[in-house]
Amino acid sequence: MPLLLAMGLVTLGLIHLPPGDVFSAYRNDPKVSPAEIRKQERKYRFDRSFVVQYGFWLKNLFFEWPDEDSEAAGTASPKPRSWLPTRIRLDLGYSFVNKRPVVDIISERLANTLLLSVASLILIWAVAVPLGTYSAVRQYSLGDKVLSFIAFVGMSFPSFFLALILLYLVSLTGWLPVGGLRSHDYYTLSFAGKLWDLASHLIVPVIVIVTGSIAGMQRLMRGNMLEVMRMQYVTTARAKGLPERTVIFRHALLNALNPMITIFGYEFSGLLSGVALTEMITSYPGLGSVMLEAVRAQDVCLVMASMTIGGVMLIVGNIIADVLLAIADPRISYV
Repeated sequence: MPLLLAMGLVTLGLIHLPPGDVFSAYRNDPKVSPAEIRKQERKYRFDRSFVVQYGFWLKNLFFEWPDEDSEAAGTASPKPRSWLPTRIRLDLGYSFVNKRPVVDIISERLANTLLLSVASLILIWAVAVPLGTYSAVRQYSLGDKVLSFIAFVGMSFPSFFLALILLYLVSLTGWLPVGGLRSHDYYTLSFAGKLWDLASHLIVPVIVIVTGSIAGMQRLMRGNMLEVMRMQYVTTARAKGLPERTVIFRHALLNALNPMITIFGYEFSGLLSGVALTEMITSYPGLGSVMLEAVRAQDVCLVMASMTIGGVMLIVGNIIADVLLAIADPRISYV
């Protein structure tokens, strides 16, 4: 909670650094009266400091006060102001750019972004760890040199350029759909057809995301394995006559995975921001374009909601990493 609170306060402060506000586009609109703009500013505390705005946003995020509902309806509250909430709720605010509640926008796009992020994360680990282990075990072999060359190319290849190339090839061949998440006839397909339709729409953005990540993780896994395999206990295990497979997979691999598991906690949250550019280039209906538009328009509530989701993912990812470390390394205990 302290981390989320600090992230929220810093984020809201950064939103207020550029000139203008979320109502800048409405001030020149003759259909919107200045009185209505001032009313909305008072309602959401946009006429106050960002610290007061943050406290108001946090208060409405969890609780509902009866007098504020009456003020929003334009009626005076017949009872004295109450400092006790009537019920608990989860109100992320209102997006003035999209003219919709933020929770509706997030609920439409968050599942799509999580699907893309989780699919990419699983593929990164499923490919990078075995390739890095193979390169370390067969150091300086032809396979190691080929994989190292491919990894260096993947790390140096700009993701946006790779996305444009893939989209161009897909548009020429017609093998895969360009953009979107589902086809127009998705709901008329069978179960297997729906799975393939979703998978075919994910192929291009997933390739763009995982190319650089697999290359970097593979090189990191290779370095970890080489370092572990030079340690004394691995030499001792070999001297005792243990099979090479047991030495590698039971002794060396588990210890080499420890730094990788630690990175997993940050990779989990980093994918949320990392997929934003890919989503916009490939026309994938995720949170990427929504987040960019919200920041450009200084749509405070939508930016705060996106930040909160990223912070929660960072905390959840690190908790999962801690649990996996305790499982992989018997020397670690949280009891």
